[in-house]
Amino acid sequence: MTITWEAPGPGQWALDRSHFPAGSTRLVQQLMCATEPVAMRRVFKELGAPVETMSVAFVNGYAYTRMRPLIAPDKPAKKLPPLWVLRVASRLHPEMRRRAKTAAITLSTAPWVGVIHDWHNGGKASIEQANLELQSVPLAELDGAALMQHVRECWANCLRNWEHHFWLHGYDLGPIGRFLHECTRWNLDALELLPLLEGASPSTSGPNQQAAEICRAVHAAGAEPATLAELRAVSPAIAVAVDSYLERKRWVLFSRYDIDGVTLGERPELVLATIMAAEHCDASDQILARTNAIRERVPMGDRDEFDSLLASARDAMDLRDDNGPVTAEWPLGLLRRALLAVGDALMARDATGDRELALELHPEELLASDLADLPNASELRRRRDARAEQGRLQPPSLLGPAELAPPLEVLPATLGAVVAMVQSVVHHLGMDGDTSSSGLQGSGIGTTAYRGTARVSASPEEALDRLQPGDVLVVACTTPAYNLVLSLAGAVVTAAGGPMSHAAVIARELGIPAVVGARTALVEIPDGAHIEVDPVAGLVRIIGQPS
Repeated sequence: MTITWEAPGPGQWALDRSHFPAGSTRLVQQLMCATEPVAMRRVFKELGAPVETMSVAFVNGYAYTRMRPLIAPDKPAKKLPPLWVLRVASRLHPEMRRRAKTAAITLSTAPWVGVIHDWHNGGKASIEQANLELQSVPLAELDGAALMQHVRECWANCLRNWEHHFWLHGYDLGPIGRFLHECTRWNLDALELLPLLEGASPSTSGPNQQAAEICRAVHAAGAEPATLAELRAVSPAIAVAVDSYLERKRWVLFSRYDIDGVTLGERPELVLATIMAAEHCDASDQILARTNAIRERVPMGDRDEFDSLLASARDAMDLRDDNGPVTAEWPLGLLRRALLAVGDALMARDATGDRELALELHPEELLASDLADLPNASELRRRRDARAEQGRLQPPSLLGPAELAPPLEVLPATLGAVVAMVQSVVHHLGMDGDTSSSGLQGSGIGTTAYRGTARVSASPEEALDRLQPGDVLVVACTTPAYNLVLSLAGAVVTAAGGPMSHAAVIARELGIPAVVGARTALVEIPDGAHIEVDPVAGLVRIIGQPS
């Protein structure tokens, strides 16, 4: 069959490999398309961005996004009118005028302060409680009809929380984007500013601290557990600590943003290895020194503004990385749990021998009143094989003709500032299809080069299964929940993402050298090779072939 790559609509679409690196399941495709555009339409309106929404579409199983213009979104300009016409239009168009007023309010009142406060004062807790209630359902006791009803409840929980997830991103990424943009006035670059946010994300470093405390208790007891069960048996106190560690992590998807990824509870040996390798280092003095050095380069009269921008960005950082595991990866992990229970039942019915075939169900099939109404194993296997074929494709970075965007200077100042914030975030996340990096060159995280054995796989689960403490993990991308396992690695390399991607954030928080966005990492680096990860040069070097 001939594979074609056509834009899914008017305008230009950018490949998002930082979140969805290979052929995605139909359920996650629907989940993305049903939630992100709705949430971003709302948040752009609330913050005063002159953009309608972020459109999402999947082409041959790969995610593409497009910033949908506020004016004539389905008729991209082939030639821009004179600048004076654009300047007048941006001030006379009714919706543009409304957005300009809203943008002025956003820039003067910083609405993310209230959103961040609400998250830490009940917002997060209510979502966690709903997740825990679904997690507590004894699936083995449900009959077919009740199990399908539970699947639908998990699906509804995903739809509700993924929309909230993307809405929250407007308020956690907004102040970070503003910090990066405004600091350009002082000739400060994002690559030197982003490290100043290190230590601002307890949700990323917290699990590592918990694990380190358990590890110290085990060493104090003189134990050397070989299994998670042996770890829990060291002492009642350690058993309680392990249960506490896993309660809100057991069904969190950590390897990818799709239900064919795995959750922490499904890898007990990885849980044990992560706990026993955990170390907590306090880098606060280094962060302070780094911040002071950058601050000295800001004109004296502007330093209070710099301090305020940095403080807002740091406040937002924890929400940004708390958001994903709670609102996205945990709900999706609970859906995986429910579908695997369906898979167990289908195995008994069809003798499939593979419970994960249930992950190939389509959204409309979740409405089935009983298991007997679901597709047979042959059809589900065909779908999985088709996705595997998609995973081997090489998708283009951009689809559709280039869109001509009006220069920021034609916009009212408030609108221009908000657009610049959005553009900065999209670019530094690695979501704009930018092809400036190439080969084994990318964005470096850290100040010290690291040499180790590469654990390479297009499947993050496979790479993690073989990862030994100190190895270099080489994967397509990471999720925020990788903080649960990444402390095992001596360094990390990703093929996708930018300096604001989750891999970059986790590496900073855990003090792990990294190069992110090294596009050919999965192709050029042999598994088992001895490599050097040089974050200062932003380069990965192969210094020895596999033995």
